[in-house]
Amino acid sequence: MNTYTRTAKALHWLIALMIFAVFPLGLYMHDLKLSPVKLQLYSYHKWAGMTVLLLVIVRLLWRITHRPPALSLPRLQQIASNAVHHLLYVLMFAIPLSGWLMSSAKGFQTVLFGILPLPDLLAKDKVLGHTLENVHQSLNYLLLLLVAVHIAAALKHHFIDRDQVLTRMLPKS
Repeated sequence: MNTYTRTAKALHWLIALMIFAVFPLGLYMHDLKLSPVKLQLYSYHKWAGMTVLLLVIVRLLWRITHRPPALSLPRLQQIASNAVHHLLYVLMFAIPLSGWLMSSAKGFQTVLFGILPLPDLLAKDKVLGHTLENVHQSLNYLLLLLVAVHIAAALKHHFIDRDQVLTRMLPKS
């Protein structure tokens, strides 16, 4: 069977798990009243987002140096698959970056794991911070939509087409 490498699978599932944790955390913490708990949750959210960014960079480097297994699909499905995968990569990079930019513009430094302060990417600017908050939220909802499409396509291939598209990314394949 044509499967992805163990490293590719590990990165795929680790990033997926982190996104499934970070997205609902972002929704939950956003509407909390200002408190030490809210600030701690924001800190965790930023750590996780920056970790996703680092893992996506590693995943892209791995992908550049390791060809994915061959996939034989009808032309339209291949185009759709490539488009969704490229957009997922763009969003997995753009979302943490937009969060970092937003934090910088709002005047809140991002500190990785509570010990490594990251440089502010922008000067403090309340209006820009609000705009970047909207961008960050919109990109997250677009990611949610694309992840749903990605999962639906994988399930369609597994249960309807009965091909190996899904199983080649499963950890035990």
